[in-house]
Amino acid sequence: MLQATVLTANEVETPYSAVSLPFSLHKIPGAPVYYVIGLSGVPDSVNEGHTSNAGFVVTNDGVVVFDALGTPALGYRLLQRIREVTDKPVERIVISHYHADHIYGLQAFKEHAGAPPVWAQQRALDYLGGSTASQGEDAARRLAQRREALFPWVSKSTYVVAPTHTFDDKMTFTVGGIDFELKHLGPAHAPGDIIMLVKNYGVLFSGDVIYKGRVPFLDSPETDTSHWLEGLESLAKLQPQPRYIIPGHGDISNDTKKAIKVTQDYIGYVRREMQKAVEDLIPFDEAYDAVDWSQYKNMPAFNASNRGNAYRIYLEMEANNLK
Repeated sequence: MLQATVLTANEVETPYSAVSLPFSLHKIPGAPVYYVIGLSGVPDSVNEGHTSNAGFVVTNDGVVVFDALGTPALGYRLLQRIREVTDKPVERIVISHYHADHIYGLQAFKEHAGAPPVWAQQRALDYLGGSTASQGEDAARRLAQRREALFPWVSKSTYVVAPTHTFDDKMTFTVGGIDFELKHLGPAHAPGDIIMLVKNYGVLFSGDVIYKGRVPFLDSPETDTSHWLEGLESLAKLQPQPRYIIPGHGDISNDTKKAIKVTQDYIGYVRREMQKAVEDLIPFDEAYDAVDWSQYKNMPAFNASNRGNAYRIYLEMEANNLK
């Protein structure tokens, strides 16, 4: 069992750096499904990079982990929480998409949990330069940025762990009598977005296809909001409906359609407002200032993300009009 040296009431040492933020473990009622909730906002030195969610499922034959958090130290804290529940091996780790806030914790699992298999959708390899090598322009650029913004939690010793296995559209597997289903819903927030359904218990890990309680991040050249909306619509039609949704960011929900609606409404609103501006030939700055953002301006990450989101969608609408 992993042990941590407690430095203060709130600070826990790890082999990478100390984590001072609370790291509460939650459990789905009546199911061997556990999760941790990240803080609202974008990764910075205040939240120590702990902005995303992750979870795990304990089976008779091992633990299935979904996402690994945004620093090696946080990945180690997640591993500690797993060891508080069970000493069964980590059978595999499923990564929702290859973005920094979900993958840097893989380093801790590689170095302290026997390097379990890492599964991702095959387009995750684009982030790594098109191969399973932990390199690539996107990965290197983001890692350099995080080494500055999140030092010492992300440092020169931090590296990207590549997936060991990939799949295309859909796959199912069974571990210890529990059935799992992985489904590719990207390109959406990212090209390789996937969801994981724990079928025996009706629990859906959505990754960043669903945000709850904060403004979603759309400001990426690889984001496809049209396909994202299609993916959300398909989730709304799932039968039977999941009992619980654990989103990539924000609180758990036991109402599938309500959880989906938050992200769906925001994307739809930004698209409609930017489409009107493009059709009326209104410059972006003027268009942005004219939009009523009151329903979103008090949400976490609004100041950090909303303008960039709107500009990214404005450019997308312009490109669509030229087709």
